[in-house]
Amino acid sequence: MFQSRLNYRLINFLALIALVYLLITSAGLWVGILTRIISLLSPFIVGFAFAYAFTPLVRWLQKNGFGKTFSILSIIFGILLFLGLILWITLPLLYDQLSLLVKMVVELTNNLSSKFDMNLGTYEITITDYLNDILKEIGTFASSTGINVVNKSFGFIGKFIVGFVAFIYFLIDMDKIRNSVKEWLKSISTRSFEYIRLMDEEITNYLKGLEIFMLIQLFEYSLLFLIVGHPNWLILGILACITTVIPYFGGLITNIIAIILASVVSTRLMICTILICLIFPQVDGYFISPRVYGKTNNVNPLVTIMVVTVGGSLLGIPGIIIALPIYLLIRTTYHFFKPDIQKGMGIVKQNI
Repeated sequence: MFQSRLNYRLINFLALIALVYLLITSAGLWVGILTRIISLLSPFIVGFAFAYAFTPLVRWLQKNGFGKTFSILSIIFGILLFLGLILWITLPLLYDQLSLLVKMVVELTNNLSSKFDMNLGTYEITITDYLNDILKEIGTFASSTGINVVNKSFGFIGKFIVGFVAFIYFLIDMDKIRNSVKEWLKSISTRSFEYIRLMDEEITNYLKGLEIFMLIQLFEYSLLFLIVGHPNWLILGILACITTVIPYFGGLITNIIAIILASVVSTRLMICTILICLIFPQVDGYFISPRVYGKTNNVNPLVTIMVVTVGGSLLGIPGIIIALPIYLLIRTTYHFFKPDIQKGMGIVKQNI
């Protein structure tokens, strides 16, 4: 009798409200716990992401006759060599370029003062002191890099080592992981498997094209800046390769740095650098990029700029990097469920 009078829907609704209230009032606690969990798992998440990104390269090497073990070892040693090359080359060149920049600023202010009878003494001293302070900081950093990195960045180094080891294991077992996920999805639903397969295909094509395009950028701009005699040709090639992950804006950053560094050396070099920065991005955008990425990842330039801007506003640099892949996933999701959406809209129109 009493049970028949109970309104279970009302009880469930009140329980749901109470649960939501508890979650809201303790949001800080749950966010802190979630942040801590993500921080602990971040090396493994990053390791898996890089393993997933380099899997197309492993497959490409295997298709060209190399064994899986050799392909994986080649990628690991290549990454280590690349990182070591950046560390050993970037710091000395940066120090040398700043030293040259200090001399050029002093010479420029002296020429302005003598030619136009301008008293720039105070500004000259201020600018020179500022650049010299930067130079001293870099010199101190370069001379004690090992000790400072170990003392101040021990946590980062530990996470890097764990993430790199996880990357190796994930890269070795990526085929097994993919097959396990494939079988699990098939057991749940064929449609779910097809949906995940399409998203995986879209991101794999994007990563494959990105890796090929990064290598092209590395050799293309290193060779171009070497031909015109730019003293930082290798660094600019590496920078062009790395900033490829940032559509449009990454190349602009590299070009600006290249022109500034060239202006310190000579007017002829600055003009040659400007010509490279004006001509070859157009070649990349209209000829090389479409052939590398193909029609699968063809995205309107305006849409790309908007997506990258939104990603940067929300998450900063990580948001800029992942903005385009996320857009590709959203676009794939929309096209996959488009017939269902149109069918649902048709039913709504009929009912209205």
